[in-house]
Formats: sequence, structure tokens, C-alpha cells
Amino acid sequence: MAGRESGGAQPQALSALMRRPSRSAATTTFSTEVFDNEVVPPSLVSAVRPSLLVANEVQNERPRVAYLCRRYAFEKADRVDPDSKGRGVRQFKTSLHQRLERDNISSLPYRVKQTDLREIESFYKQYYEHCVRALDKAEQADRAQLSKAYETAGILFEVFINGSGKVEEVAPEIIAAARDVQAKKEIYAPFNILPLDSAGASQAIMQLEEVKVAVAALGNTDGLKWPSLSEQQRAEAGELDVLDWLQAMFGFQACIINLNNEVNRQDSLSDYWNLDDRAVDAIMNKLFKNYKTWCKFLGRKHSLWLPQGQQEVQQRKILYMGLYLLIWGEAANIRFMPECLCYIFHNMAYELHGLLAGNVSIVTGENIKPSYGGDDESFLRKEAMKSENGKAAHTAWSNYDDLNEYFWSTECFSLGWPMRDDGDFFKSMHGLKQGRQEPQRKAGSIGKSNFNETRSFWHIFRSFDRLWTFYILALQAMIILAWKDNSLLDIFRKDVYSLSSVFITAAFLRFLQSMLDLILNFPGYHRWTFTDVMRNILKLVVSLAWSLILPLCYVASFQVAHQKIQDLLPFLSKVKGIPSLYIIAVAIYLLPNLLAAALFIFPMLRRWIENSDWHITRLLMWWSQPRVYVGRGMHESQFALIRYTIFWVLLLCSKFAFSYFVEIKPLMEQTKEIMNIHRIRYTWHEFFPEAQNNYGAVTSLWAPIILVYFMDTQIWYAIFSTLCGGFLGAFDRLGEIRTLGMLRSRFQSLPGAFNTYLVPSDKTKKMGFSFSKRFEEVSSWVTKLNLVSDLAISFDNCLLKKLRLKQAIEVTLQNLLSYGMKEMDLMLVPYSSEPSLKLIQWPPFMLASKIPIALDIAAQFRSKDSDLWRRICADEYMKCAVIECYESFKLILKALIVGETEKRIIGIIIKEVENSMAKNTFLTNFRVAPLPTLCNKFVNLVEFLKDADPSKQNLVVLLLQDMLEVVTRDMMVNEIREVAELGNSTGRQLFDNTDAKPAILFPRATTAQWEEQIRRLYLLLTVKESAIDVPTNLEARRRISFFTNSLFMDMPRAPPVRKMLSFSVMSPYYSEETLYSRSDLEMENEDGISTLFYLQKIHPDEWNNFLERINCKNEVEVLENEDTVLQLRYWVSLRGQTLSRTVRGMMYYRRALMLQAFLDMAKEKVILEGYKSVTVPLEEEKKSQRSLYAQLEAVADMKFTYVTTCQIYGNQKQGGDRRATDILNLMVNNPSLRVAYIDEVEESVGGKTEKVYYSVLVKAVDNLDQEIYRIKLPGTAKIGEGKPENQNHAIIFTRGEALQTIDMNQDNYLEEALKMRNLLEEFNEDHGVRPPTILGVRENIFTGRVRFHYGHPDVFDRIFHITRGGISKASRGINLSEDIFAGFNSTLRRGNITHHEYVQVGKGRDVGLNQISLFEAKVACGNGEQTLSRDIYRLGHRFDFFRMMSCYFTTTGFYVSSTIVVLTVYVFLYGKLYLSLSGLETAIMKSARSKGSDPLKAAIASQSVVQIGVLMALPMVMEMGLERGFRTAVGDMIIMYLQLAPLFFTFSLGTKIHYFGRTILHGGAKYRATGRGFVVRHEKFAENYRMYSRSHFVKALEILTLLIVYRNYGINADPTSYMLLSGSIWFLVVSWLFAPFLFNPSGFEWQKIVEDLEDWTKWISSRGGIGVPANKSWESWWEEEEEHLQHTGFIGRLCEIVLSMRFLLYQYGIVYHLHVSNSGTSLLIISMGGKKFSADFQLVFRLLKLFLFVGSVVTLVLMFTFLNLTVGDISASLLAFLPTGWALLQIAQTCRPLAEGLGMWGSIRALARGYDYLMGVIIFAPVAVLAWFPFVTDFQTRLLFNQAFSRGLQIQRILAGGKKQKQK
Repeated sequence: MAGRESGGAQPQALSALMRRPSRSAATTTFSTEVFDNEVVPPSLVSAVRPSLLVANEVQNERPRVAYLCRRYAFEKADRVDPDSKGRGVRQFKTSLHQRLERDNISSLPYRVKQTDLREIESFYKQYYEHCVRALDKAEQADRAQLSKAYETAGILFEVFINGSGKVEEVAPEIIAAARDVQAKKEIYAPFNILPLDSAGASQAIMQLEEVKVAVAALGNTDGLKWPSLSEQQRAEAGELDVLDWLQAMFGFQACIINLNNEVNRQDSLSDYWNLDDRAVDAIMNKLFKNYKTWCKFLGRKHSLWLPQGQQEVQQRKILYMGLYLLIWGEAANIRFMPECLCYIFHNMAYELHGLLAGNVSIVTGENIKPSYGGDDESFLRKEAMKSENGKAAHTAWSNYDDLNEYFWSTECFSLGWPMRDDGDFFKSMHGLKQGRQEPQRKAGSIGKSNFNETRSFWHIFRSFDRLWTFYILALQAMIILAWKDNSLLDIFRKDVYSLSSVFITAAFLRFLQSMLDLILNFPGYHRWTFTDVMRNILKLVVSLAWSLILPLCYVASFQVAHQKIQDLLPFLSKVKGIPSLYIIAVAIYLLPNLLAAALFIFPMLRRWIENSDWHITRLLMWWSQPRVYVGRGMHESQFALIRYTIFWVLLLCSKFAFSYFVEIKPLMEQTKEIMNIHRIRYTWHEFFPEAQNNYGAVTSLWAPIILVYFMDTQIWYAIFSTLCGGFLGAFDRLGEIRTLGMLRSRFQSLPGAFNTYLVPSDKTKKMGFSFSKRFEEVSSWVTKLNLVSDLAISFDNCLLKKLRLKQAIEVTLQNLLSYGMKEMDLMLVPYSSEPSLKLIQWPPFMLASKIPIALDIAAQFRSKDSDLWRRICADEYMKCAVIECYESFKLILKALIVGETEKRIIGIIIKEVENSMAKNTFLTNFRVAPLPTLCNKFVNLVEFLKDADPSKQNLVVLLLQDMLEVVTRDMMVNEIREVAELGNSTGRQLFDNTDAKPAILFPRATTAQWEEQIRRLYLLLTVKESAIDVPTNLEARRRISFFTNSLFMDMPRAPPVRKMLSFSVMSPYYSEETLYSRSDLEMENEDGISTLFYLQKIHPDEWNNFLERINCKNEVEVLENEDTVLQLRYWVSLRGQTLSRTVRGMMYYRRALMLQAFLDMAKEKVILEGYKSVTVPLEEEKKSQRSLYAQLEAVADMKFTYVTTCQIYGNQKQGGDRRATDILNLMVNNPSLRVAYIDEVEESVGGKTEKVYYSVLVKAVDNLDQEIYRIKLPGTAKIGEGKPENQNHAIIFTRGEALQTIDMNQDNYLEEALKMRNLLEEFNEDHGVRPPTILGVRENIFTGRVRFHYGHPDVFDRIFHITRGGISKASRGINLSEDIFAGFNSTLRRGNITHHEYVQVGKGRDVGLNQISLFEAKVACGNGEQTLSRDIYRLGHRFDFFRMMSCYFTTTGFYVSSTIVVLTVYVFLYGKLYLSLSGLETAIMKSARSKGSDPLKAAIASQSVVQIGVLMALPMVMEMGLERGFRTAVGDMIIMYLQLAPLFFTFSLGTKIHYFGRTILHGGAKYRATGRGFVVRHEKFAENYRMYSRSHFVKALEILTLLIVYRNYGINADPTSYMLLSGSIWFLVVSWLFAPFLFNPSGFEWQKIVEDLEDWTKWISSRGGIGVPANKSWESWWEEEEEHLQHTGFIGRLCEIVLSMRFLLYQYGIVYHLHVSNSGTSLLIISMGGKKFSADFQLVFRLLKLFLFVGSVVTLVLMFTFLNLTVGDISASLLAFLPTGWALLQIAQTCRPLAEGLGMWGSIRALARGYDYLMGVIIFAPVAVLAWFPFVTDFQTRLLFNQAFSRGLQIQRILAGGKKQKQK
């Protein structure tokens, strides 16, 4: 064992510890063993984990040292928690102790020294000498290695001291080494981007000028007085900055200081290299704009006090900015309350001013803790707990907005500073304090502020009252005109007395709005001020007064006054038929509207008034709207106003014209006829038999029409927005390049467009709009060339510009993983151009087949040289191909032939050829017919050169001789004597290497440039077919087309990378799939289909290309090697919705920035050498901080940060979850990736174990995650909605001026990342009155064809939003759709949201019907909550009229219209049911026949628009038409219809209206996980029933019953009329009942049907219980499905009961139509519910059932015999009483407490089970019948997988292949 000691050589263990992990590998991975040493209880991590990591590193080479490190870790853990009180500590210590017992025996033989103490001492000395000192002395020391070496040495020293016991006995040299290690270890602290310690000064990023300026500005502490306690810290730490001073004064967390130190050095200050006052003022004004506005709103002077001295002014400004950011960093959940932060900053800034003046003592700490909560004093948490996880009513608790709006009034200043916790703001904590002697008080609530989210559909009217008032008045006016049969011109000619009644209606609607403001805000009004209460009361009184005055004046009651007024105002008499008094009253009533009209016409005046502090303007605004902080001054410019006003005027004119002439006027004549029908014989007991004018029939006729009237604007909006969007898209040049053919036609302009937009220049403005954009074409340079001329002087400069495009395109194409190698060669331009070629080299796919065609032309040409050259030049690419091949031919001969004689011969021939071409005598001196033969010989030569096989040298010689013979004997007309003499003078055969000096150099020494040139030349010569289909992959073609098209669109010019805006990207992640494992790929579903097999069949071309890239022939070879398996996992994951795909896509930003920085910063010589010096740098370049690569990395890190918020990453590590390992792999492979997570740690505080929460940021260092920041949170971060809370805790780790929010199932593309500089410049562009605050970009759905956009890839103005509440809202329930509220909040706070079509990101969407339905349910619930929200209310009231219309129809209006569509069906059918069952229809039809009219024809119009979903597809058609051509769009639309797209749209309509309506009425909105895997499985019938039973099946069966009843009892002339009347309704029924089975894979396969039946029978028969999931038991599902009824309010229960009463109409009407009832005998049906009998009464129970059965049979026989009962009566009875039973069941569920009190709940549950069983049978039966027929399965397969069919795939082969594999 002594031989194991190292002499002079360094041990392998030490070299292993020094080894730096590779940063370039994209597929590095580790097993889950990486986390074996990290599965440490949270309470022991900081104490134990470092020792375990060192033990793991030295385990292989020095096992005994590893054992000693683990033993030290065990002892330390025992000291930290001797009683094992912490969670998981006992298990950890037990497992570690067991391993120590094993390792003690196994490691002892490997001990080098005689004792353990000598072992660790020896190893420590070796490590210090060979690692620490060696690295420290190295010229290019790696900082990561040094930091790790010092950390490891420190742990080894601790282990050594722990073993020795006495420090005095330790050798002095070891003590000296330990002191050196300790000092250096504190220097090399972990860092994020900027190494701010003294050792980091040499790093490349710290050498950037902007960083130096920021460091100097923050380091200016002159004049700041430090407290005495911080003097020691200053002495130890050296230079401290202003943020450290703020920490010393106010006690902020150290991590917050470090974080802001880094952020402030990189943030906005980095854009101003000379930190003058303009730079500081620009940042300060942006940061404090909201704060100053808040102070102005409350009438307080801000606390930003500045001194007189110029240098002190800059320091003071930086202090204020630093103080705000430190407060914001500490604020946790308070970040959602921006004005609360303003209040805190206002007081702390005042204290800061006092500290600097020397007259204020700081007071901080515990007193301000309640503002953001702890445990016992958790204010926000206790308030949020009142929401009962979203189940409580919004009125029962205060959300973030309520709490924040408390600071919108001067009342907030009563809290004082520090905040008094006995104020009204902290009511929820009163009486909840523990351990205090103060009297206990009842806990209360701060209450609602300004708005109350009461659940009611009236919010739809209240929020958009102007819209509904306008529509109701217009409807009234049109009905009056149609009733009187007046034309529109008659309004000004005839008596319009009745038309003027619209003003009375307006007054009533105004009164209704005033009432709703009071009722719906109850009990929130107790927070109102006196002026707010007075305003609401006055508005109510005034509206009530006008509601009385206008009707009184309308009836002209005051005749005397009427005559006097006419005498005084004689012009009033000219208005025919209207009393003068009424005209005056209306004029006075309309006076406020005149002011509103003036403000509408002049929006700048409205903005000034709303922001003015004048008392008169406040008085005017006080009456029109309440004074709140947001929603002021957000009106658009005059031009924008005119633009969208014209849009809405045209839309409304079309809508009202259609409504009047098609819907309203045709019904007037029939209405009058119906009202004149008398002597009606009712077939049931009519409640109002003496009622005149048949108002019931009129209502049944008009109700559907009125509903359609209120709904059809949505359709008109879809039509007009489609036309307008298509017009704007065409002018934006969207779709100018849709195909690769179009790309070829514009390819010469592409370099000019690329240079214009993507290459920085002095021009920074947009090019502006023009009808045709002209860019400099490459042909303008190429035409200067010919076969013999030299290059122009300017060619080098032009070449340098084109290299930028060439290199950017090549890097982009290499990232299109769908290419094969040949396709890649065809697409790529040469990596490094050969200067001697003297031409621009186009991609080979542009030159494909040009050489063969040119040869054919030349071989058959018989005219002049000039004519031949002119014909070749007619095709620009053919000319370039000919020139390139000729020049390449010369270069190859020059490189290949080295013999002097041979070189002279070739030179003579080339000179003769070029002289002939110069004199236009080439066709005279040479025969061109042998050219194809010469070309074939040359192709063979190129093949030999490509293979570079030395054994084929003789063949090369023969080829060269043949080529010479073809030229001299076949082509030359006149022999050249000199060539003949030279050929005969050598004494040997030409080109033969027989002499000592060779004639040819074969094989030539290959270089990358030579190989590339040979491959390119071979393609030019051999590719004879057109490359129009290259690339063949559809996704690659789409990306190339879009990128090139975007270069011709209008976008800002790109600035240099150093001057661009810095930005961050943030992706929230919970527990979704990160990287598919091998088991995931091979796991088969029930059909025997694995994910890998599925992807191989769906993407066959990409799979073949993948095999080609990894040099494997089949799947078996791939699975044999671990490296290829890893690449396979990566390949599959990049085709799914995984985090690895998102990270890969977002990291393209960094790669693009490095490439662009390279083109900006590199010298021309380096650029000409190529970009691979950046993408594949040498190891020396990586280490050197002065290399170009290090500078590029520094610039990229300065401008871009990517943070994934993996909320439970810490818990995943503790649990050994594979996803934690995958996340670590992502960090290792992407060194600039940062992961933020919430760490839950149990800490002992005062002898009590408490759970403490930290927000942690980590990065990968040495294949492990290294903690950078750990910020203590006041409590759990998640007290609202999960996703926004997850984003909020991590937003402090982002940097820069912009922040892009990306979901974890999104993707990005390198070519799109190249345009990020342009997109960020939009923040500096002119976009109207306000600069942009959110930049919207388009999404490409990579899981389907349709593109959606709803906020995830948006780019936020980061500083604007962090000072205004963040990038989303997080209140529980109400902010379920958190993304849309970010847009609402930005708009209300005077932001500006723009959308840009020239950039796209990828987006994954749900692909299965069930997943889509879950997503639709989530969005519908979110829209229901939006309808109740204050944001929608304020937008509806603060927008001008037409902008309010746009807001309505693009948000909640779409769901309201969808609800009205379905409601129209119900109203229409129930109206027909009333007419048919009551006997009115018989009387009407009888009267109609006698008069020759058919009133039923008018009702058909009510059914022409029920399929609103189909018409909503119009924008998609326009989009496809613009981007892919209208012929393609029409074809796709036809395919969509053939694939039953209307069926899907109609089905999704049911999902929307069900969850939207239920959310508004009862609540229950929640996040619904949809799953993001590959949907290749069959959904069980029970699963479909659980998901769609209440949303679709119940409603469809009700409508089906209505249709059957109407068909049986209505009067229909023939089946055609009936189908014309109800065809679309039948379509709705079919879609709602059977779409889940039609869109379900294998939905009609008989074996699946049998299995589904068994599964469903088992499920519906299973009993529930505690812990039984809904998918296992019907009872558990039923309880969950009706859960919303248990948490709804009184209004919700009442509405549910009232709606259930509609089912009683069936029984009431049908009973009168039974034959037994016609005989005059009453039929009484009694429904009885019995209680359950216990086991003791089983015999009695059976006898009772027998008695009931016999009695029922006897009763039926008697009724058939004596009461004329028929089989039809039995069917009718079922139609009557089944709905009645369902109504009673619904009412009983609504009144569950009462039912349980009466002991009837068991019977109700049994009845509900029976109904579900019956519905399941009714739905399942047709599916089972269809499954009998095989063609149905084939039809469904072709229907579902039509896209796969179009790509040559048959899904049957997938199924068959999977089953064959399974059998094998």
C-alpha cells in the first residue's frame, strides 16, 4: 500500500477534482445518483452537504478519505440536531450510519497511511500543493476551478481538525495553508453573472465599460456616515457601496443587497456608458413615475429630496433608486400591491432624507413586519385563507386589489410609520395575536375597496351599460318604425312622437344602472368616502327623477304649460306630434351627453381633464365617474380614434340594416295577425284565458329574434375584423413569401433586406410604409463579373456584408434538426469563401440542375458566342453556376497538378480558352458538342477527390489523360503546337507519377474548406432534378419562408448588441415533463404503441435524418449505445411539450446574441475566417478572459438572462424525483440557465420548530447546482393563484429593461432570436400617445395548424410593470386567467399594448378532445371571473364608446354571445313547446291558412346563426389566406369541413357556455391540468361520460326531448319543413352527444366498446367513500360534480331552482294530450321515495316490492281496458315525468342541507344514479350499434388522421405495427 503514495506525480484523484466539465456538449446527462448525497433534510443541508460532496468526489481514488468526510458529516449532523427533531433527520442519520459501517470495513485496506489522522493530513497537503497552489499560480486560472478547490480544501481542513481534536498540535504549514484557503474562499464567492469580488476584476464581463461605470457610480460613498456596527464589516470586506450603506441603515437581507448590486450594475445603467445626469434621470423618471403620480393623486409632496451639489445629486438619486429596489426585493407578495410599496417607499425615503441630514434615527424591523406577514402576524395569509381555497364568495374576503386600493385614499396615512398594526388595514389580525397581554378583539376584515365581485349576470350589463343601453334603444326604435311601417326618411317627415319614447327607456336604464351600482357593491360601500356615498345617492335620485319626469312630460299632462312654452319657443311647434315640454325635458336630460360627445371627439381634452387637479375638472369627473387611481388618461390619439370609429360605424350600420330588414320588419305583419286572433280553444288549463292580443304567442315568436339581435354583432365583428385584419396584413406584407418558389424569386433581394434590418447601421428609424420595398440586389455586383475580368475594388466590402447573411443563415439552417445531410449541403452557403473564386456563391439549391441545362444549351448551340452567353445570362443563377464551376475547375486542377510540364500545358489551354471568350471566338476555335463528355469525366474526378482513396491514384491519372485528350482532340478545332511539343518532350506519360518528382498530388491533404468545396462542386454538377422541394420537411420550409418573409416586413432597425436593450426570459414550471426517459419512450399503450414508435411513423423523414446524423441504421443500433440513447431521448423530447424543448429554444437568444456580437465586434479578417471561432472555440480561448470568445460571452450575459421558476425543485431533489436530475442536466448543458425555486426549511426558533420559506436561485457549477442567492420569505409564497405567485417570487432574479414570459411548453427558433434586437427597439418607437409597455408576438402552434395568441410570449417593459404590480395578478379565483389581467392592468395604468407579426415563437397546445375541452373549460371559467372583475368594469366605463365595444367583443362578449346562441335554441324550442301544447299553434295556423300567410316562416331566421363557432373560423381563413395563399386556405377550409370541423366548433360551444355560466352563477373556477403528452390512446366511455355528462349530455338530451315533443304535438306540414326549421338544432344535439366518441381514437372498435361497457358498469355501480377518487366511483364523481352547489350563495341557489322549474312544463302540457285524459278522467301520478330498510326488514322489503310489481301490472291492465290508455300514452308519460323527476332531483341537490335534514339524501343519490345509468344507456346504445359496422371504424380513422393521410401515413399501419411488436 505504500506504493499508492504519490511521489512527484499528481494523483488521479486530484486531477479529477480539477477537471472542468464540458460546456459545449448539448447532451450531457447524469443518473439519479447525482442526488444521492443531496437528499439531505432541509435543516441539515448547509451543515452536511459540502462534506458529502467532497466525499463523493474522492470516493474512487481515496475511499478512506471519503469515509472520513462522511463520518464528519454524520457527527456534524448529530451536533446540529441531536434529538432528530427535524423532518427526515432520523432517517438520514440512520441511512448514513449504515453506510459508514459498510465503508469502514471496505475502505480500510485502501488507507495509505497508518492512521486516519495521517491519511487526511497527507491528502490535505497533496491537495493544497497540487490543486490549490497550482491553480493559483497558473496564468489563466479558471475561476470555477479555483472556487471549487478552495471550498474542497476548507472541508478537508475541517475534517482534519475534527480528527486531531487540538489545533495547537497541527503543523504550522498546515495552519498557514488553512488561513490562506480561508482568506481566498471568502474572495471567490458564488456569483450570478457579475463576479463582484476582488478576484473577479479580471473577468471579461467586468472589463466592459458600462459595467465599470456602474460599479464606480454605486461605489461612490463619499459623505455617507456609516454606523459604528458596520465599521468592522467595512474593514473585512474592503470597498462597500451605497447599497451596503442602505443595508447598514435599514437592515435589508444580505442576499437582497448582493442581488441588487448585480442587477443595478447590469440593468438600465448599462445602456449609458457615460453615467451623466441624463442617464440617471432617464432611469429615475421611469422608476418613480408611478410613485410621483400616486403622490400627486393623493395631494402629497413626494419624498425625493435632492441636495444642491452636482456630485451629491447623482449619489442621492442612486440612493433613492437603490432603496426602492431593495424594498421591492424584500416585498414578497406585496409586489402585487404597487401603491402599498409606494407608501412604504414614501416613508422610508423620508427617513433616508432625514438620515442624510443627520436628524432622524432609523426605526426598522418587527414593527413593519405585519405589512407582509410572518406566521403569527401573517396579514396577507390570514386574509387569503378566508377565500377557502377559492370556494368562498369574493365578498367574504379582501383580495390583492382590495388591499392595494386602500392606499388610493389619504386614509392610508393614518397607519403612520412604522405601520400601526391596530389600524383598520390590519383588521383581519385583530384578536389573533398570541402571547400578548392586550385585550382580545374580534377578528374582522378590511372590507372591499371601491368594487365588490358579487356573483351575478347583472355584471354583464353593469360593466357595459352603454353598449346594452345603445342596443336596447336601437331595438326599440326599429320596432316602432317597423310597427308603423315607416321608412328611415319618415323620421324627419312624419309624426315621430312614439319614436321619442326611447329617451324614457334610456332614463329607466340609467336608473337600473344606479341601482346595480348600489346593490352589487353591497357591502363594499362602507369603505366609500362621504363624497362617494353622496355621488351614488344623488345619481340614484336623479335617475329616478328623470324616470318619472320624462314619462309625465311624454303624455303631455300639463296642457297649460305646454301652450305657454309653445308661445315662448314657436320653433318647437315645427316638431310634429311631440309636446314642447317633452322636447325641453329631453334637451335638459341630454346636456351631460353633449359634454361626453365633446370629450369623445377630442380625446386629448379627456386626458387632460382626467389628470387635472383643478377643482372644477374634479367636480365634472366626480359626477361622471368615481375618482380612482387607475383608468385615467388612457384614451387614444385623434387618428386612432377616427380609425376605429369608422370601423365600428360601418359595422353597426351593417348590423342594424340586417336586423331591421331581415329580422324585425318581416315579423311585424305576422305579429299583428297573431294579436288579432280571437276565440282560441286552449288544449290545457290556461292561467290567463281572458288575456288579449295573445302576448304569449308573440313572446314565443319574438324572443329568439331579440336574442339573435343581441348576439349577431359578434358575427359581424368576426366578419369585419377578418376583412380589416386581412387588409392590414396585406399592407404589412404578411405572406409575401409563402413558398420556396417565392423565396427563389426574391432571393437576390434577401441580402439587402437582411443588411437593412439585422445588420446595425447609423440609421435607426423604421423604413416606413411603401407599396414596394426595394433592397439592393446581389445581382448588381455579380453582373460586374465575367469569366476573365478581375473583381471591382469594392467587392471585398460587399463580400463582408454578405458574409453576415451567409454565416447567420448557415447557423440557422444547422439548427433545423429536420434536415438530412444532403439537404443540408444543398441549403448551406460555403462556410469560408475562397477569395480566388471572385464571385458570390449562392446556396446549391438555387443552382440545382443549372449546369446540366447549360451543357445541353451549349452542346446544341450553333450561333455566335455573344448569343450563347446572352442566353446563359438570361438566368442569373445559371450564369453564377457556370462561372463558379469554371473557376472551381481551375482551382482543382491547380491544386491537383504539381508537375511543371503538366502545369504549363494546362495553363496554355486555359489561356487559349479565355482569349477566345474575350474575343468572342470560342465557338469558332472550339467544338462544344463534346462538352457533356468532358463534364462526365470531371464528375468522376470530383468523386475520386471526395473519396480521397489513395488506391485510386492510377484511375485519377487515367481520368486526367482522358480529359486532356477530349479537350485537345475533340474540342479544339486547331491544334496548339506548344501543347503537342510539351506532351512529347517529357519522355514519360503525362500526369503519371513515375519520376522522383510527382506530377499530381493525390490524395491531397484535406481541410474542412477543401472538403466543403468538393462537396459543393459535386452537387452543382450532379443534381439534375430541380431542388424546388428542398427541404422536404414541412416545418423547415415553414420556418424558412416565414423568416425570409419577415425581412420584408416593417420592423425597427437593429442596434449593435452593446447598445440594445437588455432583457430576461422567465418560464414558470411545476412538475411537467422535462426530458423523456428511456422507459417513457418504450412504454406501450393498450394498443401496443410506444411513444417512440408513434413518432417514427408520424415524422418518418425526421427519424431517417436523425439516424443519418448519428450514423445508425435502425432503432436497434440506437438503443445499444448510451450516448445514442441520450440523443434519442433528446430527439423525442424536442418533439413533445417538454421543458427541455423550451430551454433549448430560449437559449437560442444567447447563441444569436453571441453570433451578432461576433459580427459587430470581430475584425474583418476574423469574420472572413468564419463564425466557428465562436460556436466551436478552442479550450485556450475559453480560459482566456481577453479572447474574443470571452468578450462575446460577456456581452451575451450582459444582455440576456433566462430564469426558469421550478417552484418545487427543492422538494423534487429531496424526494429523488427524476425531474430534478433532468433540470440539473439542463443547467449543466446550458451554463447561463438559472433555476429559481421555493425552498421549505424547518428551523428551530426559540426551541420550536418552524417551517421557513426561501426564494433560491441556483446555477450549475461542476455538474452540481450551486446556490447563488437565498432570500428569506415572510411566509409561504403561494397564497393566491399558483402560476402568478410562482412568477412573482422569481421576478427579482430577472434583469434588464424587458421581460419575456414564456410557458414551459413553448419553443423558439434561432432565426427568430436574431430579430430580438429589432423587437426590443419597439419600446423606443412611436406608437401613439403612449410608448409600448407590452409587445405581443405571434405564436406558431407546433402541435396543430391553428395559431392562437393569448399573452404568454409577450415582452413586458420590466421597469414599468415591477412598479405597477408585476406581470400578472394573483388573487385567488378572480385572477384565474392571470395573463389577460396583465394586459388589463397595463392598459388601466396608461400602458400601451402593441402586436407584431414579424416575430414568432412556438407553442404547444392540447391535441386530444378531452385535453382541449379541459383547456376550454379553464379559459371559460377565467372569462366568467373576468366578467365579475373590477378591471372589466373600469375598462367598460373608462374607454370611449367604440373602444369599449372592441373590449367587450374580444373578452367577455364572445362568451356572452356564445351563451346567447345556446339560450336562443332553448327559448325557441320552449316557445314552440308552449304554442303546440297550449293549442295556440293550432289557432294561429288555422288563421294563417285562411289569410294565406305562414307566420312560422319568420321564425326560421332565428335558427340561421346558431352555429356561431363555424363563422368564428373566418379570421383563421383570412390568416391562412394571407400566409399560405387563398387557394390553399379554401382547400384547407374544405378539408376542415370534411373533417367535421363544424361538429367540433359546436361541441366546444357547449363547453364554453357551461363553464362560463356556472362560474358566474356559482363560482368554482380553478386551474385544470390538461396533460401535455402525446395523445395516442383511446379514452374510456366512463371517462367521457364523467367529463361531458353535465356540460353536454344533459343539455343535449333535454333539447332532444324538446324536439321530439314538438314533432309529436306541433303542427308541421311535412318533414321537410320540420327539418328546415330544426335542422341546425338536430346538428347541435348530435354534436353534443356523439362528438366525444367520434373524435376518440378507436371509438367505434367493437373490442373497445365491450371493454368500455364493462368499465362503465363497474364505475357506476361502485360506492364512494373517503379517499376514493372520482374515476373509481360514481358516488365520488357525483359529489365532486355537484360541489359548486354547496358553496354557492342564496342568489345562485334561487336561480338554480327557478331554472329547474322549466322541466315541469313537460308534465303540465303532455298530460292534457294523453288519450286517457281526453276521456275526462283525471290521472294522478304520485312519485314516492322510500327510505332504506335495514337488514332486519329484508323479508318485508321483498314482499313490498312484489306487491308493488303486481299492483303496477294490474293497474296498467285496468287502465288499458277502461280508461283508453295506449302505448303512446306510456311514451308520452315518460316524456312528461322523466324531466319532472330530473327537476325534483336538481332542486333537491340545490337544497341539500334540507334534504339531509329530512333523511332523504340516500334516496336522492339513488335517484341520481338511476338517471345517470339511463343517460349512459341512451348514449352508449347508438355507439355500440355503429361499432357493429367495420366501415364506421375506417371512416373515423380517416377522419381523425386526415393530416397523416395527406403525408402518406396510414394509421392502420401504426396500429398493426404496434400490435406486431407486442406479439413479438
